[in-house]
Amino acid sequence: MAAGAACALTASAQAVEGPRFCDNWSVGVQGGVTTPLTHHAFFGSMRPVVGLQLKKQLTPVFGIGAEGYFGINTSTWKGRTPSKTAFDDSYVGIYGTADLFNLFGGYDGTVRPFTIEAVAGAGWGHMYETAIPDHNYFATRAGLNFNFNVSEYVTLNVSPSVYYDMSDGGAEQSSASYNANRATFNVMAGVTYHFGGNEFKVVRPYDQAQIDALNGQINDLRATNQAAVQANAALQDENAVLAAQIVALQNAPVPVVQEVKENNYLNSVRYVYYKIGSSTITADQRPNVEMIADYMKDHPNSTVVIKGYASQDGNLEFNEKLAQKRAESVKNMLVKTYKIKADRITAEGEGIGHMFDQESWNRVSICTINSEQK
Repeated sequence: MAAGAACALTASAQAVEGPRFCDNWSVGVQGGVTTPLTHHAFFGSMRPVVGLQLKKQLTPVFGIGAEGYFGINTSTWKGRTPSKTAFDDSYVGIYGTADLFNLFGGYDGTVRPFTIEAVAGAGWGHMYETAIPDHNYFATRAGLNFNFNVSEYVTLNVSPSVYYDMSDGGAEQSSASYNANRATFNVMAGVTYHFGGNEFKVVRPYDQAQIDALNGQINDLRATNQAAVQANAALQDENAVLAAQIVALQNAPVPVVQEVKENNYLNSVRYVYYKIGSSTITADQRPNVEMIADYMKDHPNSTVVIKGYASQDGNLEFNEKLAQKRAESVKNMLVKTYKIKADRITAEGEGIGHMFDQESWNRVSICTINSEQK
């Protein structure tokens, strides 16, 4: 029961695609020995046997075939007259096989390197006699095949089996029975060639609902693809229109625009910094004043506005006066040192400055130079 349940589970997960009539045929040749099962020396009564098999594998488990075996004329059985032909006896019959590994272990679509088959068959046996007429009888056999699959196409096998002469043969027994006294034990070894390989195609079955769902997905993808094709065609049309517009623009005359710009040679600011409480221009700050003077000499119509600032150090009255002095210090230097006319200079004290977060930077004169106008 457990083995049958396991096989049912395996079958539910996969299925073997039905082979065609011409698929999974094989032919085998065998050679071995046979000896009476009872009342004779096991090894002393052995004689060689050769055989030929033709088989069709119906499923990964079950197969059927036809076979023929011939005992070589070397009989030493006691009480029997050896045959004068090349054979002592022959057997021709049909048989069926069951692969025990695939039966109980399932089949995944690949050939196992080693398998065991149960074999059962029935057929016609013939004894070649000299002193008495030849003896024909109904025979059966049962045994095992130990198969070594060296490739997809070639199998080496060892096959032990028992053959039963089912007729009475003159003995006091029923005309058809299994009697060990009329049985032989056989061991054969051979090679089998599989035409077209020795495999079955395993497929996964789908129910109709799954197939319908997949077909629906395929139809959706086709519709999406068709929409994408149409959108691409629309984009190509739009691209063609844009390309035509680009060509038209490239061929259109370019208007000449005359741009008149106001000359503004300089509109800049210079800074002159002071030490705390001082309105004296130090040597390191004089270059800033000199830059203003140079520009005003080069531009006679330019003017400058100087605004002086003080930091929050000290009282308000002092800082207001200090801011004015700082503006005047720049103006005085421009007039006295650089000979710039005083009427071109405006100096104003702005008191305490709040322009910069760094307090010391608010001790400054900010000089805004206005460029000359044409």
